[in-house]
Amino acid sequence: MRLTMKFIKNFGKAVAIVGLLILPGCSTAPIKPESMPRGDYEYTKQYLSWKIQKEMKKHDVKGLSIALVDDQKVIWAEGFGFADVENKVSAIPETVYRVGSISKLFTVTAAMQLAEQGQIDIDRPLKTYLPQFSMKSRFSDAGVITPRSIMTHHSGIPANRTKGMWAYDAAPFTQLVKNIREEHVAYPPNLIFSYSNLAMTLLGHMVEEVSGRDFVSYMDDNLLQPMGMKQASFVLRPEIEGLLAKSYSEDKAIAPPPLRDLPAGALYANVLDLSRFVQMVFADGRSNERQILKPETLNEMIRPQNTDVVLDVDFRIGLGWFLVDYGIQNAGPVVSHGGGLPCFLSQLAILPKHKLGVVVLTNSCTGGHMAHDVAMTALKQALEAKTGMTQPEPNQVPRTPKPQVVNLPVESLKTYEGRYTTNVGPASISSKNGALRAEAMGKTLHLVPQADGRFGVKYKLFGLIPIKNILGTNLDDVSLSFTPIAGREVVVLHNKNEKHLLGEKVKIEPIPKVWIKRIGAYQINNPDDAIQFKEITLKDEEGVLTLNYRSKMIGFQEHEVSLELTPVSDTEALIMGLGTGKGESIYVIQADGKERLLHSGYEARRISKE
Repeated sequence: MRLTMKFIKNFGKAVAIVGLLILPGCSTAPIKPESMPRGDYEYTKQYLSWKIQKEMKKHDVKGLSIALVDDQKVIWAEGFGFADVENKVSAIPETVYRVGSISKLFTVTAAMQLAEQGQIDIDRPLKTYLPQFSMKSRFSDAGVITPRSIMTHHSGIPANRTKGMWAYDAAPFTQLVKNIREEHVAYPPNLIFSYSNLAMTLLGHMVEEVSGRDFVSYMDDNLLQPMGMKQASFVLRPEIEGLLAKSYSEDKAIAPPPLRDLPAGALYANVLDLSRFVQMVFADGRSNERQILKPETLNEMIRPQNTDVVLDVDFRIGLGWFLVDYGIQNAGPVVSHGGGLPCFLSQLAILPKHKLGVVVLTNSCTGGHMAHDVAMTALKQALEAKTGMTQPEPNQVPRTPKPQVVNLPVESLKTYEGRYTTNVGPASISSKNGALRAEAMGKTLHLVPQADGRFGVKYKLFGLIPIKNILGTNLDDVSLSFTPIAGREVVVLHNKNEKHLLGEKVKIEPIPKVWIKRIGAYQINNPDDAIQFKEITLKDEEGVLTLNYRSKMIGFQEHEVSLELTPVSDTEALIMGLGTGKGESIYVIQADGKERLLHSGYEARRISKE
């Protein structure tokens, strides 16, 4: 029996009234019992209900649905706030959301089904199964792009083909393979983790090509319906349209254009649907008395695939699944994937060792951090309820004593000077009066040499007031090391016991005259419905060719982007740095007898010399 919007409205109004009655009692956290029987989740539900309502108010999230899974049982499913604010329709477990990149888990699962059937080998070239695929490469003897390298985001394929990605008149995603034939890969395969929606969409195209079925129907018939995911689909079917939550940005409902890249992020589902997927994982691949995947396939999917990729440092990923513990200790691997679309932010996370899982879906552009935070809190609370294992509060985790501060010779400090391209934008390091400082994120940070060879990070507001927290990170837990890895001069961020690649030192070469002549202001010739670009300028910044612009995607705040470029020919420049979006090409093409800059499908013409 299908739910109707009328039922949801009536039920939602009742839930809203009850919520108003109990809300005053949620101003303080519920009191934790001195002892809890194993498997008693009552306190877990109470605490999460309190936390969710508090965080929704703090982050202005309009609606949220959550499901908590213990093996084959959904032990708790609840909705909070509104799926439709204007019509007072409350969010409930059956509310459908766009789940964004959680979709990739399903695309990878479909590919692994084909591998089990012997129709593909995930270590053979993608081109074997998608003959139309071809991209240029400047890397000799670099190996081939395989389905496995795509599933781990190590294919080297650029992050996106942004032009047409969000558009009402977008071409089918199967046309992408034609659009990228004359473009270059960003990296050789297996050099570094570089998240790619484009690559995952090509994997979906491969599923379509090998199976002989269109992607949507294949996913319906081989994954979604066999698992009982009744309200899930990669297209908005009429029967689920009435269940779909509205999305909100700055108190306004928005209606973003459709997503072209279906395999990378187009799944519609509710928390109960996604719980069925989690239960399949916990049941060794079985669902509704059908074997969706073999147990050994699931084990391979959650096995770290990149332990030999030195530039990934401590980061680990499986086939589709992220393997990051997010501070959950002694519980086995934490296996997860998030999603983000305008304005649906989501998180799915599981503890396979304990067969605990959580799904959190929200409908507001401010819900990203909250979805992740609630999901991790839910896992910690559920783990304690099921096993008695507790997780230390952040302020209870003992800090490693800070290494002794040392003085370095001026000559040593000067070796660190220069420009760097980092995950938080361009940075520059200089030394003065025996001290090292970094200019980054619009702030002046002081780098303090330590006896362990790293540098502590200090920040003073207005140069006077010590500040310990920047972007949610406690600087007392942070240090930097400068080291050569894989022939590159990189910066590694050490945060507590974890290490992450932060950036790379820029090798400054003279800007060729042909590129100097192109400096100026530019304007996009072929704009899209959902993304706006403005104030595009090509500049010489301290001897580095830099492309700056402002961009705004529907629903999200405008942000500034600064890309440092290194020309490799008269008609091509590379985006400097390592990781997602770096290493990609910006081309110079001729159109109507005039030069245009070309990147990710967008053409820009110069409108003034600046």
